[in-house]
Amino acid sequence: MNAAPTELIPLLASVSAQLRSALSNFHLASTQLIPAEAREQDPDLDARAALLDQSYYRLLRLANNLSAMSSLMNEPELSLRDTDVVDLVGELYARSASLAPMLGLKTRFVCGLDRQVCAVAPEALEQIMNHLLSNAFKFTPAGGTVTVELRKATGRLLLSVEDTGCGITRERIETLFDRYLHPELMDPPPYGLGMGLPLCRSLAAAQNGTLMVESKEGRGSRFTLSLPDRQLGTEVADLRFDYSGGFNRTLLGLADALPAQAFSLRDQD
Repeated sequence: MNAAPTELIPLLASVSAQLRSALSNFHLASTQLIPAEAREQDPDLDARAALLDQSYYRLLRLANNLSAMSSLMNEPELSLRDTDVVDLVGELYARSASLAPMLGLKTRFVCGLDRQVCAVAPEALEQIMNHLLSNAFKFTPAGGTVTVELRKATGRLLLSVEDTGCGITRERIETLFDRYLHPELMDPPPYGLGMGLPLCRSLAAAQNGTLMVESKEGRGSRFTLSLPDRQLGTEVADLRFDYSGGFNRTLLGLADALPAQAFSLRDQD
């Protein structure tokens, strides 16, 4: 089998929609039953509520991945905008790096560019970067380092996420981008269903880009997103992150990697 059965796509979309509806009700009820004011005054209550929030974000992330499965069959249509990628990647890195100490990890941002305007789909780039960081956070033990690097090559813009974690065996690399088609190779919980990397590669291709991996077992991994260094000649998009709708997109993107502490209101103050 080389691809997910097309007849399953509508079913997955329906499952995702039902999950979202149930999760929306769950989140609304939990915030009403355990208001923020009560959580801020009671550390034990806040810790228990953080577990609920963590579960909500993880399930919402799964629902999002299920709804995006159609992009593995048909390349998604993305809206490209001239964007200062240095600003975008730097902001995404800063939001993720602030959470890394909870896992005992160090982070670095390597970029020799002051400004680099490139035609990208900012939301897709955010999704790719958050997923790569989530994987790096999950598979790097405490004391390790996760490095985000942004650089230019000949006609290309290269964004890399590198870790000092456990690395990937040669056999696993061969199915890394279609692991969801091999149930016998899926990782045990909480490592997901193997859909994230295929979705990231699909989002990269929709921007005329590629997603590559280099890894050695026991020495870490390096994922590199390569995008065309081009502009559309339009006004540069203003970098503004919308975290409306009841959830924080950084927490959502890293939900599978973070401890419950990350969802505590008291630790966010």
